[in-house]
Amino acid sequence: MKQYLNLYKEELLNNVIPFWEKNSPDKVNGGYFTCLDQFGKVYDTDKFVWLQARQVWMFAMLYDQVKPNTEWLDLAKNGADFLIKHGRDKNGAFYFSLDQKGNPLVQPYNIFSDCFAAMAFAALNKVAPCEEYAEIALKTFENILERKDNPKGIYNKTFPGTRNLKSFALPMILSNLTLEMESLLDEDKVKSLVPGVIHEVMEVFLQEETGLILENVNVDGSFSDSYEGRLTSPGHAIEAMWFMLDLSQKYKDEDLCKKAIATGLRTLEYGWDKEYGGIYYFLDISGHPSEKLEWNQKLWWVHLETLVFLSKAYAITGNNECLQWFNKVHDYTWKHFKDPDSPEWFGYLDRYGKVQLPLKGGKWKGCFHVPRGLYQVWKNLEKIK
Repeated sequence: MKQYLNLYKEELLNNVIPFWEKNSPDKVNGGYFTCLDQFGKVYDTDKFVWLQARQVWMFAMLYDQVKPNTEWLDLAKNGADFLIKHGRDKNGAFYFSLDQKGNPLVQPYNIFSDCFAAMAFAALNKVAPCEEYAEIALKTFENILERKDNPKGIYNKTFPGTRNLKSFALPMILSNLTLEMESLLDEDKVKSLVPGVIHEVMEVFLQEETGLILENVNVDGSFSDSYEGRLTSPGHAIEAMWFMLDLSQKYKDEDLCKKAIATGLRTLEYGWDKEYGGIYYFLDISGHPSEKLEWNQKLWWVHLETLVFLSKAYAITGNNECLQWFNKVHDYTWKHFKDPDSPEWFGYLDRYGKVQLPLKGGKWKGCFHVPRGLYQVWKNLEKIK
């Protein structure tokens, strides 16, 4: 596996990051364009706040972890300044989207704008300490914790009291975000939060009988035999397992490490398309038709996060099954998602591996999963003896 180290490192530093450096910054209004076609041309100027924040985090992280490149720091500050000026409503919640100049387009119905904003400002504060950055990160994190039992609040469209479900996405994000916020939080605060998110991920949403993670459960943690309750997302589950691996290493929890690896491998076996290769986007745990029309698509982030999980698990344990799966997922991912004609990677394939959208960025895809995945795999491979 270690022979891939330079491949991931060079793809990150020589192809993917330069693509975003060159094409994404809005030099007039601030922030970033994320709607970029195959060759980096801007095709839409709307700005999606969670993608703005993810890009701030990316360049701050690279400055901190790879090298103190002042251009990266300037790019991170550019995005942060735009978010400070335009990103929040009067209550401090981050909007979902803005127009090019920063006027709000979509209300802050989605708590993940807040999650990635907290992550971004915490990362930027580490490399460019600033009272305003720290304050925004901490206040936003507190807002997330206050909203976690009803993330959408007034924007929740479900009828109250009939089918009250809670989603896996937030505890999954919190298991990573809590560590990202660690530099700003008291140690006792971190220690008080971590057991709860581990419990939610590994005991509430992880089904004991199947060993698979559900996307939604009843508020009391029980199974809901409904479209939403039967939904599984292999990519979400596997991404969460590398968050669990990070927590297991930080807190020297061998049992958590073993359970995370077993869950990730079981999910990968379940989610792999045995006929055409690649990992399904969504599945119904009972084998019924999925409510998601895109259920059998193959998405970039699912495969990148799986490579992170497998490389991390192998670096920690030397598990041969992780090695075999890494080679298999690596081959599929690099064959189908890497664009031979232009930097950055395709995001959306049909079941058969054909590119459905040649874009490199849009409403949901930005400067995050590809570069973070490449960085993580590179660093995981460095740890292999």
